Amino acid sequence: MAENVAIITGAAAGIGRATAIALAEKETPLALIDQNKEKMLAIKKQYPHVDISIYQADIGDARQQEIVFRDISANHASISFLFANAGINGTFTSIEEFSPEDWDKTIQTNLTGTFLSIKYAIPLMKQKGGSIVITSSVNGTRVFSNVGMSAYSSSKAALVAFGKMAALELSHYHIRVNILLPGAIQTDIDERTYRHDETLKDLEFNKKTKPFPTPAGTPEQVAETVLFLASDASKHISGTEIIIDAAQTLV
Repeated sequence: MAENVAIITGAAAGIGRATAIALAEKETPLALIDQNKEKMLAIKKQYPHVDISIYQADIGDARQQEIVFRDISANHASISFLFANAGINGTFTSIEEFSPEDWDKTIQTNLTGTFLSIKYAIPLMKQKGGSIVITSSVNGTRVFSNVGMSAYSSSKAALVAFGKMAALELSHYHIRVNILLPGAIQTDIDERTYRHDETLKDLEFNKKTKPFPTPAGTPEQVAETVLFLASDASKHISGTEIIIDAAQTLV
């Protein structure tokens, strides 16, 4: 039975995949959770010498999450690190045209899914302590001009509050909780974004600024911060938001 497994949700692509690879390079035992089984299998195949378990699941589904964490518990003595990273952009549309179903889907995945991941991880972390990192966003926390993103931004803002509540509560178990606020990062999440451009064209705010001197970040750059927060080098950091945007949201 492997000890000190690291769990990553949304592990198949983007920041989650980059973090999984960075930890696999350090031969860290991993439990990867995502809906895309094939991409997780590709990571496992790339690192055959590393203990990597994969779980195909919808993080917003409580029953699926309970089953996944029960299996992790049966095969690993403890969790040293949880990267609650999975999330969706969902639908981008005006508040007036937002369907309740689309709104609920974004909140259920981004906010409730993170809650469920942490809820079911706690029993495996509370004996030895560890680190939890939540992926939020600059949207809803520093940026409010991206119209159409009301559900996404609300879910990401709520994750900051939830992360701080969790940091205080879980300090009793020596579990640290920190929140990442990435800016523009080069991932494929836009491929799963549903924009209703006709509802947004008259609501957009145009920023008349020159192109920012630094480009969008990479998943690997975010993963470096995640590894720092997972390590003992950050053992006195908890309840903190870390903005990863090369100062772009200061404009």
